[in-house]
Amino acid sequence: MRKIFLIFICVILTLPSILIAQERKVETLEIGQKAPDFDLLGVDDKRYTLASFSEHDILVILFTCNHCPTAQAYEDKFISYVNHYRDKGVGFVGISPNSPGALSLSELGYSDMGDDFEDMKARAKDKKYNFPYLYDGDTQEASLKYGPVATPHVFIFDKERKLKYAGRIDDTENPYIEPKEKNMEEVLDAMLAGESVKVPTTKTFGCSVKWDWKDEWKKKLLVDWANEPVTLEEISAEGIQNEIRNAGENLKLINIWATWCGPCVIEFPEFITIDRMYRGRDFEFISISGDKINNKEKALKFLTKKEASNANYIFSGENSYDLIEAVDKDWQGALPYTLLVAPGGEIIYKVDGPIDPLTVKREIVEYLGRYYADDN
Repeated sequence: MRKIFLIFICVILTLPSILIAQERKVETLEIGQKAPDFDLLGVDDKRYTLASFSEHDILVILFTCNHCPTAQAYEDKFISYVNHYRDKGVGFVGISPNSPGALSLSELGYSDMGDDFEDMKARAKDKKYNFPYLYDGDTQEASLKYGPVATPHVFIFDKERKLKYAGRIDDTENPYIEPKEKNMEEVLDAMLAGESVKVPTTKTFGCSVKWDWKDEWKKKLLVDWANEPVTLEEISAEGIQNEIRNAGENLKLINIWATWCGPCVIEFPEFITIDRMYRGRDFEFISISGDKINNKEKALKFLTKKEASNANYIFSGENSYDLIEAVDKDWQGALPYTLLVAPGGEIIYKVDGPIDPLTVKREIVEYLGRYYADDN
């Protein structure tokens, strides 16, 4: 009893610190304050501190990330600013503040990758980043010191590393519209000319920072998805042809698989991930089982285990070659087989055999668009 009592006391005493770790107050660095130091790993596998940028009279720190459509909308613009100002004594560095553990698949609908370190490497390579891109997702210690409220969020420091500006890059997140106020450009030009910064702070629009203690939404979604009903409907050859003609408005990802197909079973969870990423947009995932109709229960059991709450069909015909002809006359019949079909029936991507998940995600997001503006 005494031992239980002591354990109870220990839990009570440590509870406040646990709560503090879960709900930490984040305050944005104020104008005039010194830049907090950091020690972070870059996508080039080198470590960076404030001293790494000591040669620059001005330092621009951009808190950004891979997945956010607003952050992606500013990528090319930020790269162009680096090219324009780096020979004028201005240094640039990007920091990803997001905890991958607090990022839900539902928040990745405008991206082909998440915010973990390996994805950061891939994104920097794809976009040919001309600035160091640093990862702070594990501890978020540096991000907590600066206090970004969204991605992207810019902090600009003078030679003494005192904060001169914090806020947006400009006044539009739409990359197709010319901004009226080029805030970051105006600040840099003023500082280089030795002039005061007229507007030292602005609000910033973008995705909220994924602090590691704010993972309730992700956990709730996992539970909700697990509780969604899983069904398996019979479909004829004509029904399959109608799906592929795609008279609707959604981009369709169609996977033909079977429970007896090893590669099909192995890769199937990737399709569930893809469905959860893009189902909030004009997209749908459809699976068609090539199992014999008398194995319908086995196929349904597999789909239920995989939480496949998307549209699932099983071919109702007896002749597998009718299935092959209905799907694609060029298909030789080996499973798995995957098609990406645009509205109107245009097949924009297909693969005979297992998919490369990143390639499929890239095809989807390039069609749907990476920015909020692409939905308009």
